Amino acid sequence: MTSMATAVQDYARALALLSPDHYRVGPFTVRHNPGWELKYANYAIPDRDAEPTADEVAALVDAFGAHRRLPRLEFLPAWAPAVEPALIAAGFTVENRAPLLACGHEDLRPPKPVDGLSIGTPVTEAEFTEAARVQHHGFGGEGEPEPGATDWLRAAATGDGVAALAVLDGAPAGVGGCSAAIDGLSELAGLAVAARHRRRGVGAALSAWLTERAFAQGCRTVWLEPGDADVERVYAGIGYRRIGEKVNISLEPSGG
Repeated sequence: MTSMATAVQDYARALALLSPDHYRVGPFTVRHNPGWELKYANYAIPDRDAEPTADEVAALVDAFGAHRRLPRLEFLPAWAPAVEPALIAAGFTVENRAPLLACGHEDLRPPKPVDGLSIGTPVTEAEFTEAARVQHHGFGGEGEPEPGATDWLRAAATGDGVAALAVLDGAPAGVGGCSAAIDGLSELAGLAVAARHRRRGVGAALSAWLTERAFAQGCRTVWLEPGDADVERVYAGIGYRRIGEKVNISLEPSGG
């Protein structure tokens, strides 16, 4: 595991510990979002070099159940090599092994301009609602977003992070955010582009805008997890490079 990958895992765990509704179960820190059931907003991270017992894994599963959330973890396997085998033994399955990408201030490259595109920080309640709706639908959701989605964007925009709403041809086109920096690191997350505006350069422009704003706020490196290989190529085009690999692993309900 590279030093940058280690720093990213340290950051993710520190951010989870700072989240107001986190809780601890054995050697795990659980990031819980009471207003947002999205699985990506609720997950556990093991302590470094954790060697959980079967009872501790069972207690973690029970805790997720008590909070009405899918038992799920995100971490770098080399951070705690004994954890994945313990989870597999308990019935967990690997969702995917996702690359981690990072971009330093000197690496960021400008994307191709998109005619008619404007990007800014949401300010009004209507803008936060529109941004959350784009994000919700971009992640495959139906209907209206949960309150937690709007809360996440508002916290990023009004706190020490960054939030952005892209508008193209007068319509909301994309959304994303960067979390507050810790030791010069920030995570770019929650980026989604409305279906009708995809493959027009919105994602690259929005990512570059968010990354640049994070740098302007004192961040040295921004990291992220791309959704798939096509998305990774978009990020590579503006200067992001692979630094490691993360495992996303969960326990589906019996019979699910």
